[in-house]
Amino acid sequence: MEVNLEVNLAGLKLKNPIILASGIMGSSGSLLKKVANAGVGAVVTKTLTAEPRKGYDPPIIYSTRCYTLNAVGLANPGIKNFKNDIQEAKECGIPVIISLAGSSPEEFAWMSGLAQDYGADAVELNLSCPHVKGLGTELGDDPIMVEEVVRSVKKNVKIPVFSKLTPNTSDILIQGRASIKGGADGLVAVNTLRGMIIDVELKAPVLSNIYGGISGKALHPIAVYSVYKLSSNFNVPIIGVGGVESWKDVIEFILAGAVAVQIGTILISKEPEIIVPRLIKGVIKYMKRHGFTDIKNMSGLIIKKSS
Repeated sequence: MEVNLEVNLAGLKLKNPIILASGIMGSSGSLLKKVANAGVGAVVTKTLTAEPRKGYDPPIIYSTRCYTLNAVGLANPGIKNFKNDIQEAKECGIPVIISLAGSSPEEFAWMSGLAQDYGADAVELNLSCPHVKGLGTELGDDPIMVEEVVRSVKKNVKIPVFSKLTPNTSDILIQGRASIKGGADGLVAVNTLRGMIIDVELKAPVLSNIYGGISGKALHPIAVYSVYKLSSNFNVPIIGVGGVESWKDVIEFILAGAVAVQIGTILISKEPEIIVPRLIKGVIKYMKRHGFTDIKNMSGLIIKKSS
């Protein structure tokens, strides 16, 4: 039995629903090509800002079997220095999504326009970075500002606009609703969860920034619930992200209502040419075992069953 993995993500044609998440292996055109060549349906760049950022001093990452805590500080070369990398990544023939963080609606709009000029197929608005003051996190806490940012970007570009939401909130629907009111073409759920680790022997925080964002397996149930909640309430494409390590994690997101699924932290320990084919193969086997010929028919199945 043949199965169809192709999905339509707000007009973007993806050969399969697996997408490289922002933050991992998205800091250069060559790394984006490496992941693209492993077989993903699309790639998202590392979050870019208006000007270059050095980021925080080490230590910036702490990993365990269950999660990764990081506070990189959005280190990046700045969007004006990323044009060649975007164009190099586009040589692979799959959608290239540019992740952006700005300090105001006007800055987000300007960067989005530049990304479009450079060849971006879509932009992902990082409205929820949990450890960088003045860029995204403060905007994401204010639904009025979220709506204004998205609306400003939508007025300035013709490519799809995705809003990346935070789990550091009492109700993710508030952010989702504000994004949709602003005109977002889709929602990405979720960004990292704010956390902190203390070295009890040194009696000091492990990270130089004191706290950071939790990603990896510990985030997965929170992300799946967020996707389910958003999909149950809004009729826009949802991209699930958080703790994907196996094909089962991908299927969970899709059954909860996701159209596509991003992978990130797993690529710290596994090469993309190993993990991506493994995920795709697992999804195909699941579909055949359960009689699904088109992955689109699986999206939101849990919601349909409970309604």
